[in-house]
Parts: sequence; C-alpha cells; structure tokens
Amino acid sequence: MLRVLAVDDERPALEELTHLLRRDPRIERVTGAGDASSALRDLSRMLVEGERLDAVFLDIRMPGLDGLDFTRLLTGFAAPPHVVFVTAHDDCAVAAYDLGALDYLLKPIRPERLAEAIRRVTVAAARPPGAEERADPEDEMIPVELGGRTRLVSRRSVTHVEAQGDYVRLHTPDGGYLVRMPLSALTKRWEAAGFIRIHRSTLVASAHITELRFDGGRAAVQIGDELLPVSRRHTREVRDLLVRRFHHDQRDCDGDARG
Repeated sequence: MLRVLAVDDERPALEELTHLLRRDPRIERVTGAGDASSALRDLSRMLVEGERLDAVFLDIRMPGLDGLDFTRLLTGFAAPPHVVFVTAHDDCAVAAYDLGALDYLLKPIRPERLAEAIRRVTVAAARPPGAEERADPEDEMIPVELGGRTRLVSRRSVTHVEAQGDYVRLHTPDGGYLVRMPLSALTKRWEAAGFIRIHRSTLVASAHITELRFDGGRAAVQIGDELLPVSRRHTREVRDLLVRRFHHDQRDCDGDARG
C-alpha cells in the first residue's frame, strides 16, 4: 500500500487530487500540502520520524519554490520519493523527465491516466533500493489519447517512433499514436529496452530490425514493410549493434546445437 503526498497551491485542485488519490485501493494514505515549501517541511519531518513516503504528486507552477526546484532538492535525500507531476502546462515535460519523474499528467486529470501513474509508482516502489527504472526489463504501457479516451499501448508493440514537432508518433502493427513528449526524452527512457536512434527524428526498436541496407553510401534499416533511412551520424552505431546482436544470436544457436 502506497503513502503519497499531494502538492498544489490552488485549493480546489488540491482537494480534487487528494480525493482521486484516496479513491484508489492501492493507496493507504494521502497527505496534502498547499505549496512546495510546506511539502518539503512535511517530507523532512516524515523522514526524521522514520515514516515512509512512496511518491509526491505535485504541480509545477507554484509561487516561491516551484515543482521542478522541489524535485531537484529531493536529490539531497538518502531515499527520495518518486515524483509524478500534475500540471496544466505541457511545456515542462522535457525538464520533468530529465529530473527522473515517473509520469507527467495534464489537468484536468483523467482517472484512467491517474490510475496508470499510480501503477508506475507501485512498480517503482516495489524495486529494491537503488535499482533504477531503466534497469527494469519488463514491458511498459504507454497511455495515448484516442478519440477522447485513453488507451494503453505496449512498448513491446512499438516498432519505431518519429518526431512530429512537440509530439512523437508511436508506430505499431495496429497503427500510429501521437504522444506529447520530446523524442530526446523517450530515447533516454527506452534506451535500456533496446531502442536506438537512427536519425535525429527517428527512434527504432532494434529487435524489429530485419535488415541493414547500403545504397550509394547511404544506409537504411528494414522494419516490417518500411525502409527507414539512417543518418551518417548514426550509421556506425546501428551497424555495430546489429553485428553484436548477430554474434549473440549465433552463440545461442551454437549452444542449442551442442545441447
């Protein structure tokens, strides 16, 4: 059961957030704070008294100490809680994920998106101390907006990702889905899961690459029926990755043959 802290300087927003959090059966206790400075004092008191705090759900734009500065200060704690941003501003996602935020929710809060954020906190809180999320090999579910509803898309189903302005388009066998997130943040988040940058605007799942082609000095990778260009900057990295994967697969085959 989770213990969380909700932080928002607008009282109606704080009351709504704490209400929604308390409705979730995975949460044992919710504490509210009207600003980041009060939240920092509450957190310090909890740690001194030996209380556990699993996560902080907080706004970004607040008077005085804002949400991003609050999160930076958490690095000074021995066992900082996980952070989920809940904000009306969609222009701070890059900074939020760079600071290690587990999730980034936009107001008005959709119950299904909040439920997904709580799921992520539950998974992260169950990890051994010191274990990072990027080291977790399990699949990740990505919430996408589709026709006014939120759908969860499996990371394993994503073959490649394309940057489209402030959004990225996730390509899967079932179709494409737009997500408001910079490609740079997604690249960092999914690197450990085998995703590799092949172009400044393209990220691909290495497991879905079936062929690397060279034509007139230019490279491209085959993913399903699509041929995606590889920039000169990333050609060597992609080639070395596929060579390592080939040798790894070959060793597995030789081991099976001997067995």
